[in-house]
Amino acid sequence: MARPVPERRTDLLEATRRGLSAVEGAPLPLIVNAAAGKGCTPADYERFRAAFRSAGAQARIVPARSGAEVEALARQAAREGHPVVVACGGDGTVSTVAGAIVDGATALGIVPLGTWNHFAKDLGIPLGLEEAARTIAGGHRIAVDVGDVNGHVFVNNSSLGLYPTIVLERDIQRRRLGRSKWHAFFWSSMAVLERHPMLDVRLCLDEVAQTRRTPFVFIGNNVYAMEGFHVGSRERLDAGLLSLYLTQRTGRRGLIGLAFRALLGTLHQAKDFEALTAHTIGIATRHARLPVATDGEVNVLDMPLEYRIRRGALKVIVPAPPGQET
Repeated sequence: MARPVPERRTDLLEATRRGLSAVEGAPLPLIVNAAAGKGCTPADYERFRAAFRSAGAQARIVPARSGAEVEALARQAAREGHPVVVACGGDGTVSTVAGAIVDGATALGIVPLGTWNHFAKDLGIPLGLEEAARTIAGGHRIAVDVGDVNGHVFVNNSSLGLYPTIVLERDIQRRRLGRSKWHAFFWSSMAVLERHPMLDVRLCLDEVAQTRRTPFVFIGNNVYAMEGFHVGSRERLDAGLLSLYLTQRTGRRGLIGLAFRALLGTLHQAKDFEALTAHTIGIATRHARLPVATDGEVNVLDMPLEYRIRRGALKVIVPAPPGQET
């Protein structure tokens, strides 16, 4: 497999000093996390440029070699006044760019390159390169919400308990045993579910306090469908709400059974599954710090956790409604 080759070799310091380009008449900056997944080749970069030329726009490839560099380059583009910065990647890359430009005038364009692309799908953004380029060239903007936990922005969801524990165990297995990402994820999931660690949490939803003992707490940016074939999707991203999901069920069988109920559309019949909404959510535990996942990335955060919805804080380029296409 060919290794990613940047269009122009540069380190992060040089990139931030020289800027991405002069803004006036500048091509669209396409920030590509070249270190993610299988990476991109020079041929991939040329396909990106060709797709935007075909859509009537000029694009400049801005390779990044880490999530930190993705964030720094996106912030630089926003500071320079670029009207649009394009995230080329999966949900992790999209979330990083979004967090760097949130609350500003710069809009987010998305070229979905990940495995799941949840955020792009929920916004109706095409998954094909040519169609995504035409969407961005069309320039139709909307404002959507983002979630925030202790200053960490997320566009999809955040969680504590099972999922971040599985991710940390997965990374240990990859380092020590050399397992592939999905092989390690499967075995780490089995190991963690066998232990089914529980959390005693104190919740405060819009200033209403309650306590729970649960293996996981899942917080979504707006409301997720939790049953049927559309499980895990959202109808809208501008309702100004956080969603919270948890269960008191324990053990591998119980949690797998809960997943099957979701697929069969009978989750509402599970007495120990809760789905709640709020504008702010406070979470405290007996731990001083805990691993917390935000859009798949795990950070160890200080307690308590303060979740809030930042309504309309992110501008995104999406397909124009029928009849409004340019």
